[in-house]
Amino acid sequence: MSGNRYIKGFSKLSAAEKMEWLKSSFNIDNEYIQDLRSHLHTDSSFQKVYEEFSENTISNFFIPYGLAPNFLINNKWYVVPMAIEESSVVAAASHAAKFWSAHNGFQAEIINNIKVGQVHFHWSGSSEELKHFFKENKKLLLENLEDVTSSMRKRGGGIIDLELVDKTAELAEYYQLHVKFRTANAMGANFINTVLEKLGNTWKKLADESAAKNHITGSLEINMAILSNYTPENLVRVSVKTDIDSLEVFSEELSGLKFAEKFVRAVNIARNDTYRAVTHNKGIFNGMDGVVIATGNDFRAVEACGHAYAGKSGMYRSLSKAKIVNNHFYFELEIPMAVGTVGGLTSGHPLAKISMKILQEPNAEELMMIIAAAGLANNFSAVRSLITSGIQKGHMKMHLTNILRQLGASEAEKKKAIECFKDKTISYNAVKIFLNNQVT
Repeated sequence: MSGNRYIKGFSKLSAAEKMEWLKSSFNIDNEYIQDLRSHLHTDSSFQKVYEEFSENTISNFFIPYGLAPNFLINNKWYVVPMAIEESSVVAAASHAAKFWSAHNGFQAEIINNIKVGQVHFHWSGSSEELKHFFKENKKLLLENLEDVTSSMRKRGGGIIDLELVDKTAELAEYYQLHVKFRTANAMGANFINTVLEKLGNTWKKLADESAAKNHITGSLEINMAILSNYTPENLVRVSVKTDIDSLEVFSEELSGLKFAEKFVRAVNIARNDTYRAVTHNKGIFNGMDGVVIATGNDFRAVEACGHAYAGKSGMYRSLSKAKIVNNHFYFELEIPMAVGTVGGLTSGHPLAKISMKILQEPNAEELMMIIAAAGLANNFSAVRSLITSGIQKGHMKMHLTNILRQLGASEAEKKKAIECFKDKTISYNAVKIFLNNQVT
């Protein structure tokens, strides 16, 4: 450890003081400090809102916020907001949405909307004794949660089921109280965790009281109480279909049938090869994450759940499926996710609130369908590119503007470069050489 880089009480410093400490401790140039300051919101009231989202904030990290139009989902039109920095994602979603809007759009349905939480605990007695004890006290456990579940129940949510799970085959003396919830239009993390913590405390208290009276012989210790981000019963399915001939528009070399066959084969490869499946599913989340972030939801939870679901068979597979039946092409995505339209960042972030307005104030289930449609749209565009022109042609064309910006190209040079690289391979070095030649 060198210098004064260790600091006590950092969180108590103002944003300006944190920045000054950063500057002096790491010899950061004024240019970079000014860049940090330039990304603060000019409206101090807005900046205060952002600073309350996270600790030790010194600036804001901006990513582009765009719109993908022409999404027809269950015969309703949407313009989908997407917050994402990766080149071509919004364009890919828009192009796919435009095509499918002319072919009956996306058909979506909610298969189920159940979320999960668990109280993990240690029990030293016999399994049969614990099962009997749980059966005797299940009703009391649920009644004791009335004060924290009544409001959610009025909104159509609440506890759906409570069961005791024996996990001793995996870990000695390990058991769970496994709870299923519905949380209406909220993502529900705070509600679920509040319920679980109270449930755990009550379960421990009942066990201690019974042990003191010699009604049970084992001892019970709570390890933790927490929701699970794996929600395989909070499931949405979205699909598209069209006649084979309509797919001819995607390639001058391929017939509609040949295109469909190559597409289905590409998806089946991702169904059967994990290396390909990971990249395939990443393309799905390109579309999904953009909408999840734009609406103030937790993209990390959505991704973790989706990836776990992709591996539910014991092998990590593609989340989407494709097939040809009776001269028709079918493409669908089935994926679990937990998102909300009230509470949390969705209600607190200014842009998230605007996103909800743009989406016509959907409920949580409608938002699940919109997010899944965006994922399927991006997946379609990615696979389409892979089996025709290749992924780099479109991607690097979009990336050219990023390279030009990094190299400090003028507007005139950008126009010349875009024209020059229409039929050339784009790389950082090639663009750099082109710009150097412009100077000379």
